Amino acid sequence: MIPYILLQIVGLPVISSVLILMTRQKLGRKAGWIACITLLYTTALLFLVNIRVYQGATIFEEYILGPMVNVNLFADGLSAPVALIMNICSVALAFYSIHYVDHRIELIYGHVDEKTWLLYNTRFFSLFLYFPAGFMGIAFCTNLLSLFFFMELLTIIPLYFIMALFGYSDYIKRTNVALMCLFWGVGGATFFLIGIIAAFTQTGSFEIASLHALSGNPLVDLVIVLILISMFVKLAVFPFHVWMPWVHAEHPTCIAGLLAVYANIAAYVVVRVLVIPLYDDLQVYSMPIMVFALVTMVYGSLFTMVQHDVKRIAACSTISQISYSVLGIGALTVISIEGGMFFFLSHIMGKTIFFSTAGLIVYATGTRDVNKMGGLASKMPLTTLLWILGAIALSGFPPLSAFVAEWIMFTGIFNSGVYGSSKVLVIAIMAVTAIVLTISYTFLAAKRIFFGPLNPDFENKEIKDPPLTMIIPLLLLAVVLMSLGVYPKFLLELLDSVIGLL
Repeated sequence: MIPYILLQIVGLPVISSVLILMTRQKLGRKAGWIACITLLYTTALLFLVNIRVYQGATIFEEYILGPMVNVNLFADGLSAPVALIMNICSVALAFYSIHYVDHRIELIYGHVDEKTWLLYNTRFFSLFLYFPAGFMGIAFCTNLLSLFFFMELLTIIPLYFIMALFGYSDYIKRTNVALMCLFWGVGGATFFLIGIIAAFTQTGSFEIASLHALSGNPLVDLVIVLILISMFVKLAVFPFHVWMPWVHAEHPTCIAGLLAVYANIAAYVVVRVLVIPLYDDLQVYSMPIMVFALVTMVYGSLFTMVQHDVKRIAACSTISQISYSVLGIGALTVISIEGGMFFFLSHIMGKTIFFSTAGLIVYATGTRDVNKMGGLASKMPLTTLLWILGAIALSGFPPLSAFVAEWIMFTGIFNSGVYGSSKVLVIAIMAVTAIVLTISYTFLAAKRIFFGPLNPDFENKEIKDPPLTMIIPLLLLAVVLMSLGVYPKFLLELLDSVIGLL
């Protein structure tokens, strides 16, 4: 095994980020390619890690910073596949960003000189690389303080600056939206920090593994509630969803998939920090979690169906889609949790395709209003294909992996309802019905955007599919989704090696 492999995976994006900033004049227009190469290398390392873990090993690297703080890194059947899929999404969006950021700089700042262009371009890619670094840290770290650091400082801060510099609308509005994201992120993080400090007062350790000592402790409910609230804010669970439509719709589309990962990764944190160490104590919260998830699924879908902004359609759909994972985890059966985690991984890939395709439409047409579109399939066939693939992924149709994930997840939920509470069975039936709403808003939007007569405003306008460097990465993500849909065994066995022990 390659030495310091997990440290390389976490640390190399940060090193590349600093390198891009320090050598921006020498790099010229190569900053995006440096980011892509770095992430391709870390993805290759992650494939090696997953193969090693699949063979039955676990990987542990110890890096102690102080008496209570470390960045010890641990790869098992849960963290390894989660990290791999998140990094694959990051690679796809790094390639997608090369042309997209150039386009955004021109739209926002006009035809600037080369020095100014390099300033903005290198700022973007240096900030971009902190996302995969933060995601990898969240997946692999074993310490709650380290988890807090990776979850907040390495994601919220670069997200703020990217939105303020490259987001949609005028400077004032995009800065306000960036501040909204920052405030909601910090608010949610505060609940998490208070929760882990409360846990520390009882266990004397910030290690995630020490949380099992809280079982039966009088403070365990306080810790669970605080961490759940924190994660519900990130997951945009109703009524903590307020930030999502604004933030997800107004940021530059090239990081849409990263923001989906940022929100969805809270599902992984819930499983790692609450479900695994505190499974028995969490049982009393199963029904409330499922009710919140169901309400969010239905509300998010209905909210999406009334949108006419192509980016807001993609943004609001995230509210609904994330809660499928929450529903599976909330059922607290081994099968439903595994299905929920599988859906989380399928969703971040499907959402990356779906939202990035919305960005392609805006890139090519210059408008976000669906009412001004129509008939674009004749001019943008590859973009049409991507939208339909994204719709299939989000709707849970075979052969993409979301179908398998939902099948497994609902199997676990229905089993819990049949052999346990009838209330769970009612929630499961309503949740399956809610899938119809997803099918409606994704495919009805496809009809309005791509089919029917071509909008007369577009007849004499040069509209075509964007560059292949933006399209091919998304098509490759669809291939990954299809591969996991046809052959899910590899991923499911990895997840079961950890979750199956509950």
